[in-house]
Amino acid sequence: MRSMSDFGNDLYTGKVSFPFVGRRRLWFLIAAILVIGSALVPVFRPIQFSIEFTGGSQFTVNDVAKPDQLLATEAVQSVVPDAATRVTTVGDDSLRIQTDQLGEIETREVTDALVTAYGVSDDSVSSSFIGPSWGESVTRQSLWGLAIFLVLTFLILALYFRTWKMSVAAMIGLVDVLVVTVGVYALFGFEISPAAVIGFLTILSYSLYDTTVVFDKIRENTFEDGEKSGRTFGESVNLAVNQTLVRSINTTVVAVLPTGAILFIGALWLGAQTLTDISLSIFVGTIVAAYSTLFVAAPLYSLLRENESDLKARDQRVLESRSAAVATV
Repeated sequence: MRSMSDFGNDLYTGKVSFPFVGRRRLWFLIAAILVIGSALVPVFRPIQFSIEFTGGSQFTVNDVAKPDQLLATEAVQSVVPDAATRVTTVGDDSLRIQTDQLGEIETREVTDALVTAYGVSDDSVSSSFIGPSWGESVTRQSLWGLAIFLVLTFLILALYFRTWKMSVAAMIGLVDVLVVTVGVYALFGFEISPAAVIGFLTILSYSLYDTTVVFDKIRENTFEDGEKSGRTFGESVNLAVNQTLVRSINTTVVAVLPTGAILFIGALWLGAQTLTDISLSIFVGTIVAAYSTLFVAAPLYSLLRENESDLKARDQRVLESRSAAVATV
C-alpha cells in the first residue's frame, strides 16, 4: 500500500495529477449551483439572527429539574400570546429564552410565569433586554468590518503578487466561502450571532491564507514558464494546485478536528452558546474554504490569464513544439 508521502511526491512531480484546471467548467458549474442555492435558501427559510442584531428580551432560568422547552414557550405565550419565542437548553439545568422586546410589566409577568412553570425560586430567573438601536449598531459595525477586510485583502494581494487578476480570483473565492457558509447556516436554522460573525471573519482569513499559499506556488511555477518547462500556463497552474494539495488537505483536517471537538463538546455537553457559535462558523467555513481555493480561486486565475496575448502565443509554441516532438518519434 502506498503511503501518503509517496502520494504527495507523485503529486509534486506530476506523476499523479487531478484536473483542477482542465475540468474547471464542471467545478465552476458546481460552485455556481452552490452559491445560487445558498443565496436562495433565505427566501424559503429566513436567516435567524441573534438577539444582539434584532433586539429583544432574554430570560435565563437556572436550577431547572426538568429542562422542558415547551414549558418556557407556554409561559411566555400565556403573557404575550403572539410573541416569537426561541428557547435553548444551556447545560443540564438551565434554559435561555429569547423573545421580542417586552415592556417592563410584561417582563415581570413572564418572569413570574417562568418561576411558576419550572418551580424555581425568583433568584433563579434573570432577565435582560437589548434595544433595536444597539442591534442596528452591531449590524452596521459588522458590515463595515467585512467591507474593510475585503478592500484591504484586495489591495494587499495585488501588491504582493503584482497582478490584480490574482486579487480578483482570491476575492471571488472569499465571497464564495462567505455565501455558502451563510447559506448552510440558513438551511439548518443556525443562528447568526456576533460570535458567529467573528467566526466568519476567521474563516475568511483562513481561506485567504490557503489561497495565498497556493497562489505563491502558482507564481513560482509560472514565473519562468513556457517553452523551457514544456508546460502551458494552465498546466503549470494545475501542477501548482496538485503540489499543494496534500498541504491543503492536512491543514484543513488539522483545523477541522479540534474545531469540531470544541463544537460538539460545547454544544452537546457544556451548552456554551458563544463557544458553539464561533466554532460552528469556523467548522463549516474551513471545509468550504478548502474547496473554494482548489476548485474556484486557482482555476479562475488560470482562466483570467490564459487569454493574454503573450501567454496565448507562448502556449501555442509549447503545443506546437510538443506536437513536433511526438511526430519525430
